[in-house]
Amino acid sequence: MYFCQTFPMRADRLLSLVLLLRNRGRMSASALARELEVSPRTVLRDIDALSTAGIPVYAERGRDGGFELLPGFTTDLTGLTVDEAKALLAAGSAMTSESLGMAPAFASAMRKVVAAMPDAHRAAATKVAERVFVTQGTWLTDPEPVDDHLGLIQQAVFVGRRLSILYPSRGNDAVWRVIDPQGLIHAAGRWYLVATDAGRDRTYRLERIEDVRELDEPAQRSADIDLAAIWERRRSAFRARGTPVVADVLVGRERRDDLVERAYAVRSEQSVDDDRVRLEVVFGDDSHARGVLWAFGEDAEVLAPDALRAALRSRALRMSARYE
Repeated sequence: MYFCQTFPMRADRLLSLVLLLRNRGRMSASALARELEVSPRTVLRDIDALSTAGIPVYAERGRDGGFELLPGFTTDLTGLTVDEAKALLAAGSAMTSESLGMAPAFASAMRKVVAAMPDAHRAAATKVAERVFVTQGTWLTDPEPVDDHLGLIQQAVFVGRRLSILYPSRGNDAVWRVIDPQGLIHAAGRWYLVATDAGRDRTYRLERIEDVRELDEPAQRSADIDLAAIWERRRSAFRARGTPVVADVLVGRERRDDLVERAYAVRSEQSVDDDRVRLEVVFGDDSHARGVLWAFGEDAEVLAPDALRAALRSRALRMSARYE
């Protein structure tokens, strides 16, 4: 699977495996691997998992052999519990399907789920789901717009094409680089592209990609990928770079979103007046905090900690002396 919303996708793959066997009959491990975009070894593990779960999958040996479901086995949605249906229907409010261009397909799937449910379950699940609304906006801000490049990048990830992206590194201008896209991660309202650049693992924030072109070259990537594990590894590595710094900052409303984008997290927020908001923000380390807040100039004022205030004041005095 080449998309992750910060949770494992194996359940989806197992369901797809069952549906393939039900709809197409006997299939070899290699044929299933091609359909599911995984390795034959992964298919064999998934077959074992289905068997353990009680799904009657059996292997037919020989030249024309493969895996198939026991004759007479059917899959339907009539066994869906009320809690499961509530979870599915409430998920229809999330923005992931829409941002990936899958809203019509998701709506169609939800209609089928509702139609297949028993009458009593359908009424209960629909009534509860109506009381759940998911949005990426807050009291002060609108939801982030869908990234302009998401559609093209998503297509390259799904079909396995190389990309050329115009992307800035920290403190440097954007440069073109050729990458092999591995997958997409959606976390905390932001999209990340997992890729390799000349064989080196990299993660790119989509909102920082200034331009992108799809190349007529196949991406170099393995058949298996665990995006959830990759996300955890890279997040842990980022956190381990230094001691986090929590800063109390006054910032102009017009620059508020810029600060939130560059910080690691926002702990609290309150309105000060018509022009300013007060944020308690977390940075990865002291260097991260100084670099971001220095760039804001007079549009932001650090109220705490004192050490960060002193570092910014010292730098300002040195700059002033240089241009005196």
